[in-house]
Amino acid sequence: MKPSAKFWDGAARKYARQPVRDEAAYAQTLDRIRSYLRQQDRVLEVGCGTGSTALILAPQVDQLHATDLSQAMIDIAKGKAQAQEVGNVTFSTMAVGRGVDAGGPFDVVMGLNLLHLVEDLQGALAGLADQTAKGGLLITKTVCLGEKPGIWRLVLPVMQMIGKAPFVRFLRIADLDRTIEEAGFEIIETGNYPAAPPSHFVVARKL
Repeated sequence: MKPSAKFWDGAARKYARQPVRDEAAYAQTLDRIRSYLRQQDRVLEVGCGTGSTALILAPQVDQLHATDLSQAMIDIAKGKAQAQEVGNVTFSTMAVGRGVDAGGPFDVVMGLNLLHLVEDLQGALAGLADQTAKGGLLITKTVCLGEKPGIWRLVLPVMQMIGKAPFVRFLRIADLDRTIEEAGFEIIETGNYPAAPPSHFVVARKL
C-alpha cells in the first residue's frame, strides 16, 4: 500500500476526470449541506480532492478554505477556481489530525468521503473538533463498508498490496456515530446517500 499522499498525488488526474458515481445521492447530499450553510459562515473542507464540492458551495458562504493531503489534487483545485473566477475559496495542502491548524475556528467544518480513509480516526476527529467553533457544525459523509463488506474484504488487501488502493477502514455506522460523539459533538441529523453501500451523512454540533 502506498503512503496516502503519494497514492493520491498519482491518482489526481484520473480522479479529476471521473464523473460522480451517483448523481442523485450527490445532489441530495448537497441539498442537505446547503440547508445548514449561512451567507456569513467561514467554512473549512478537509479532504477536498480536486475542489468540485467546495466550488459548488462557495456562493452559499462568506469564505471557504479547502484542504487536501495531496498537492496534486490542490493544484487541480486551484486551476478550477481560477477558471471559474471563484474569489471566496482558498486551497492549501494539509493533513488531518491533532495539532493541525487550518486557521480556525470555523463555523462549519466538512469532511466528505474522508473518514474511512484515515488511519487514526479518533485523531482526525479530534483535529476537526479543534477547528470547529463552539456551537459550530461538523458535516461528514463516510462510506461504511463494515455494514456489508462483501467481496471488498478479499479484493481490497490485494489492491493495496500492489499499490492500487489506499488505506480503507471498514466502518460500521454505529461505530462512526459513537466516535463522532466521543470527539465532542452532538449528532443532529443523519442519512445514507446512497443507501448501499451506505455513505453515511452526519451533521453534528460541537458542544
